[in-house]
Amino acid sequence: MTDATLICDVDQRGVATLTLNRPALHNAFDDSLIAEIHAALTTLAANPAVRLLILAANGKSFSAGADANWMRRMANYSVEENLRDARALAALLDALNGFPHPTIARVNGAAFGGGVGLVSCCDMAIGNTRASFCLSEVKIGLIPATISPYVINAIGGRAARRYFLSAERFDANTATELGLLSECVDDDQLDARLEQLVAQLLANGPSAMRAAKQLVLDYQNCETNSALIEDSCQRIADIRVSPEGQEGLTAFLEKRQAAWHSGE
Repeated sequence: MTDATLICDVDQRGVATLTLNRPALHNAFDDSLIAEIHAALTTLAANPAVRLLILAANGKSFSAGADANWMRRMANYSVEENLRDARALAALLDALNGFPHPTIARVNGAAFGGGVGLVSCCDMAIGNTRASFCLSEVKIGLIPATISPYVINAIGGRAARRYFLSAERFDANTATELGLLSECVDDDQLDARLEQLVAQLLANGPSAMRAAKQLVLDYQNCETNSALIEDSCQRIADIRVSPEGQEGLTAFLEKRQAAWHSGE
């Protein structure tokens, strides 16, 4: 096992995997790991070989949130120093939420605090039956402010009110009902189900998936008006005449696989 706190791998299919590697600390993160993850996301987003991203973790937990030693240091920070740290985490979350390719969280065990934020920023999340979640900040007199836009978007305002205020721990089944997890599977099926989803995504047009994800990011909180309708028409017109759109339509009509299936 490497001593690196973050492991980055890109396989020959273009599947990138970022693995949190602090198992002894339940993959809690500090300012250094936040910077590492953000830098890795920036590099992967610019890599033309990457087609999707898996966010994973080694050990029994996905992420316990903030590292205790980091919290001890933060206890003596000024407002300006706290703002600096909050902005660094906010930049990481924004980069993950807006990552141009599909993102999947592989949730193997507990995700607390900021760990819930990481899961919420991914497009999809598959967890095992050991997965559990807690937004525990109010227990120590804090609030889940930086992660809140993504968590509220993932589980809805009503559930956010409950779990932000109660700091209750909830299980994988509840997380699935709320939409935080896309699905929950037995521990021995986690990687097999993840691979099925990866194969499903790799069968789709890479540029089309990027454009489809951007549709959601751009439209989810917008009023449906004439400007939005016209924008949507322009987007479909543009992608129909794009090289990938033409290849996809031609492959469909000729009843063959599109070129991206073989990585061409």
